[in-house]
Amino acid sequence: MNPLNQQARERLSTLLDGFALQDEVWFSNWVDGAPCPGEGETITLVDPATDEALLDYRDAGPALVERAVAAASRAQQAWMALTASERGRRMNAAVRGLEGQEEALAQLESVVAGKPIRDCRGEVGKVREMFEYYAGWCDKQHGEVIPVPTSHLNYVRHVPYGVVGQITPWNAPMFTCAWQLAPAIAAGNGVVLKPSELTPFTSVVIARLLEQGGLPKGLVNIVNGLGPSTGAALTGSEGISKLVFVGSPHSGRLIAEAGARRLVPSVLELGGKSANIVFADARLDAAVAGAQAAIFAAAGQSCVAGSRLLVQREAFAEVTERLARAAAGIEVGLPGDEATRMGPLQNARQYAHVTRMIEDAVAAGARVIAGGSRPAGLPEEAKGYFLAPTVLVDVTPEMEIAREEVFGPVLVAMPFDDEAEAVRLANATRFGLAGAVWTQDPARAHRVAGQLRAGTVWINGYKAISVMSPFGGFGDSGFGRSSGLDGLREYTLPQSVWVETASEASVAMGYGNGVG
Repeated sequence: MNPLNQQARERLSTLLDGFALQDEVWFSNWVDGAPCPGEGETITLVDPATDEALLDYRDAGPALVERAVAAASRAQQAWMALTASERGRRMNAAVRGLEGQEEALAQLESVVAGKPIRDCRGEVGKVREMFEYYAGWCDKQHGEVIPVPTSHLNYVRHVPYGVVGQITPWNAPMFTCAWQLAPAIAAGNGVVLKPSELTPFTSVVIARLLEQGGLPKGLVNIVNGLGPSTGAALTGSEGISKLVFVGSPHSGRLIAEAGARRLVPSVLELGGKSANIVFADARLDAAVAGAQAAIFAAAGQSCVAGSRLLVQREAFAEVTERLARAAAGIEVGLPGDEATRMGPLQNARQYAHVTRMIEDAVAAGARVIAGGSRPAGLPEEAKGYFLAPTVLVDVTPEMEIAREEVFGPVLVAMPFDDEAEAVRLANATRFGLAGAVWTQDPARAHRVAGQLRAGTVWINGYKAISVMSPFGGFGDSGFGRSSGLDGLREYTLPQSVWVETASEASVAMGYGNGVG
């Protein structure tokens, strides 16, 4: 460990004591039930809040990935040798391994990901919820009997892929770790998961705590490292039977292509450019509050962020003025501060991308009515990637900022005149992840929702997500689903079994009847 940021060093030391872990776990991987140092180049983590080096660790590398795949394969066979009911009991027991560690997990996520501590505490609760939900599915994955027109008994059962490879992003590493692990192991698979190299450690801790709680050694393996080395080794491994990726469309295409070369299927949960539609008859207090949460929560670093606000023209001025005032009042500050509502962007590259898009939009004619630059009044040590909540108007649909994902606290507001134009503007994107409709007209609400090309649509609300409901998108937002029963089914294959029940088997091609 080579931390250069003394304040962060002290926080990490406190967390280390709370987890009762050895130092080595913080710059390692979790493979076959033990921490394993990486074997590749050195990666330096940077504190998003202070722009100072936090600590160094080594890229896992291809050899360690193969060890992890082999461990997952062995553990998966032992896992499937258990009854389905026993697997459910062990999943429930495993998640209890997190008990007493919730605050330490939240603090670790806050330090490394730069997220407000209040948000991280909520996400720890979601981790438990995901495992409890899918534990209940372990003994309820029923097959079916098909009434085939022969003398056979034909039944279908759902079988696991074997070992799946998962890659998760930096915006919500703890949440997406559990989001992917729980259905995969409930379906009977072993897992090798690679978090973003920018946010590696909460996934390691979760895997360790789950094993302490009762999961078999090696069923869940975490490999930390860079995409071109560790990521490429994972997607190219012959022992991986399915790939699951959460991240950008560009990287998603590379993952899908790598799988396709080996005829390995994938689930892609990618970006979004979600439209938040507000009709003039909506309850504007609720709509304004919802629009804030839709884009400024998590500093806009959310795939479902409501980054396009479409407001009926007669309400446009009032809604945007109220939003601008509200944005100016959002408490932006250090992630560990209990009062902070919005923290920094996670990394320098993302900060440069977001600020460049704002500058280009202004050059193209857009007007900033809130934010647009570094917020005033930050603590002296907050030298990291902070951007004030930003609202842009005078935006046209042709502008890059209206078409491409920003992934930051930047809202573009555009007016529309009628329902047809609202739907047209909402669907004028390559993305299709989420959207919302605000109106007091129930018929209009359902009518518009039914026309939106989006995997999730909210009516008079935003960002309600549950592990019980399917989540995913269309187009550049990816394919496949990540939660609910649909998410569980992504991790199994249907196997058709034919049992001959006739006293004399009827076999095709004349065999079995004294011919041949």
